[in-house]
Amino acid sequence: MPQLSTDTLLTLDRAHVWHPYGPMPGTVTPYVVESASGVRLRLAEPVAGGQRELVDGMSSWWAAIHGYRHPALDEAVREQLGRMSHVMFGGLTHEPAVRLAARLVEITPEPLQHVFLADSGSVSVEVAMKMCLQYWQSTGRPQKRRLLTWRGGYHGDTFHPMSVCDPDGGMHHLWGGVLPGQLFAPQPPAGFDAPLDAEYAAQFEELMARHAGDLAAVIVEPVVQGAGGMQFHSPAYLRMLRELCDRYGVLLVFDEIATGFGRSGALFAADHAGVSPDVMCLGKALTGGYLTLAAALCTGEIAEGISRGEMPVLAHGPTFMGNPLACAAANASLDLLLGQDWAVEVKRIEGGLRDGLAAAAGLPGVHDVRVQGAIGVVQLDHPVNVPAATEAAARAGVWLRPFRDLIYTMPPYVTEDQDVARIAAAVTAAAVAG
Repeated sequence: MPQLSTDTLLTLDRAHVWHPYGPMPGTVTPYVVESASGVRLRLAEPVAGGQRELVDGMSSWWAAIHGYRHPALDEAVREQLGRMSHVMFGGLTHEPAVRLAARLVEITPEPLQHVFLADSGSVSVEVAMKMCLQYWQSTGRPQKRRLLTWRGGYHGDTFHPMSVCDPDGGMHHLWGGVLPGQLFAPQPPAGFDAPLDAEYAAQFEELMARHAGDLAAVIVEPVVQGAGGMQFHSPAYLRMLRELCDRYGVLLVFDEIATGFGRSGALFAADHAGVSPDVMCLGKALTGGYLTLAAALCTGEIAEGISRGEMPVLAHGPTFMGNPLACAAANASLDLLLGQDWAVEVKRIEGGLRDGLAAAAGLPGVHDVRVQGAIGVVQLDHPVNVPAATEAAARAGVWLRPFRDLIYTMPPYVTEDQDVARIAAAVTAAAVAG
């Protein structure tokens, strides 16, 4: 097919393409990406002060931890394509999916033993919630059908996960009269190194005790609350949740879609606390950003409970479940991640972001600056002027995607020191402009 001009692409894009969290037709002209390599996005046309290449400060929404066009990942997909691109998972199986499931069980906390492969992170949360609800249905306690979470969370944009997103923040309040009514505790006190707040723990326990009879599960993002506000909390609250869930007979779900595979400084955020959930959701970085794939892992107790029920199967089955191309990419991504000292790389990026963002704390309009693992956040005291902040970052040679009152970065783990410094400078420039 003949290549379309940039003007033609943008005209067609504006007329027909509905971008995430955007109006239709669009009101902001997107940058056209021509190619990507390493940590750089190459644009079809120069923008913002003549920049043609932008350092990706977002890892393509936190997924491309190894950057772009990595030879090992490219080869894994090419090799699998020579065998089969897809085959249905109902009644059939294949090595890439089996190998991936076994490896996920090996590297995640005990006693997670069983892996349900899904299409996307939000779908894995749907599956996790369904696992919990069906477990109680199958074990004779169908009244346990509500979920408890804390405010400030985000678990995806499909229907049931929206019900456990923050009910007031973001956009999910639009569905308040339609979504299932869940229980919300206050947001956990901020600060990764902060001690457990005894008063908060008592309030949380009182809420759980009052509703234990109809609670199926507690679901939270451990340590890092992502798209709900980029807040960090102490691992002590994960230990609190584990203890309370055990005490009151409630299942515990950790949504590690954003935090899994090293982003917070531990391989999984649960590792910071030394606890394991009953169900864990994984996604985003699972394939190194190459293809969409997610997983919901559960304990043997949950799987066996569901299998003893009136419907002895988990009532879910995506068409592209266990896609061989995606599983091959995921296996290759795990090889890359675990074959290097990823923790040293994440710590190096953390140090670079701390140094580079320190000066932003003194800027007018900046409310807070925080860094955890390979995550850097500048929170303003007002909503970001997104177009102005994005353009300022692009002028500095970096791609960022601010939202609400947040200008943040989650760079690929292969980002070199000079590019980490460039990203931090771009975040600071965006904070000034936004």
